[in-house]
Amino acid sequence: MTTAVLSLGSNLGDRHANLRDAVLGLGEAVLVISGVYETPPWGDPDQQDYLNAAVLVADEIEARAWLTRAQELERAAGRVRDPARRYAPRTLDVDVVAVWDDAGVPVTSDEPDLVLPHPRAHERAFVLRPWLDIQPYAQLPGHGWVTDLLRTGPAATDLPGLTPRPDLLLDTPA
Repeated sequence: MTTAVLSLGSNLGDRHANLRDAVLGLGEAVLVISGVYETPPWGDPDQQDYLNAAVLVADEIEARAWLTRAQELERAAGRVRDPARRYAPRTLDVDVVAVWDDAGVPVTSDEPDLVLPHPRAHERAFVLRPWLDIQPYAQLPGHGWVTDLLRTGPAATDLPGLTPRPDLLLDTPA
């Protein structure tokens, strides 16, 4: 059994539907869903704003399987990766932010395709702020309290650009 925090983002097509479909695609693994936030693009400003959310999930799988699920959700949403544009617009982006084993111990990984915890999560308000919705006392392994990360560094600078979207709900799978 592992528990994970996944970050969801979309800025192409029906952004809200893309996030909702990702949550539905996670099925019974979903424990808690954050609110939706509208955020400016990160790393490449020449594109539409994103909708972002976070999801706490748990299942009888290994940490690497969360990456596989994330990639499957992205493919189902029609995501196309542009190697020349790392932060290109996308129908769906699903990042595995952090994973814990069944004893609550953070899983770490330095594999080229799976770095855990996510190597840039501590810099990104669009990841950290939705995470607080689902875990108010969250700690990012190796970086500390999420509330502290949102008060300092790059995340604090980006936080004022996030707009809560209470009009957009992501339903829990039935």
